[in-house]
Amino acid sequence: MARIAGIDLPKTKRGAIGLTYIYGIGRSTALEILQKAGVDPDTKVDEWTDEEQASIRQFINEHIKVEGALRSEVQLSIKRLVDIGSWRGQRHRSGLPVRGQRTRTNSRTRKGKRKTVANKKKATK
Repeated sequence: MARIAGIDLPKTKRGAIGLTYIYGIGRSTALEILQKAGVDPDTKVDEWTDEEQASIRQFINEHIKVEGALRSEVQLSIKRLVDIGSWRGQRHRSGLPVRGQRTRTNSRTRKGKRKTVANKKKATK
């Protein structure tokens, strides 16, 4: 089992896909890592030798910010926006979409579950 950046990579996946289980590594970055480390992207994770794992681990540690360091950097960036009171910071603070999406419909991921508001009843005579 390959353990890189504190993440257990799935054994049965191809190397290029298995690396994407690490936060901060996508498909193109995974392919770049494997190319620089000299590992075939089509080999399964459990077929990697110890030397290949070590070279991948070393390249990631030296060149790419992943997992905890990346998460804290993102959180600090969001905190900075909130602190300076920018428009994006206000949207983060109120839990609304930040990048200009419509909110009349959609945006349920940011707003959460619907909070139904009942109509007022008409007064009966």
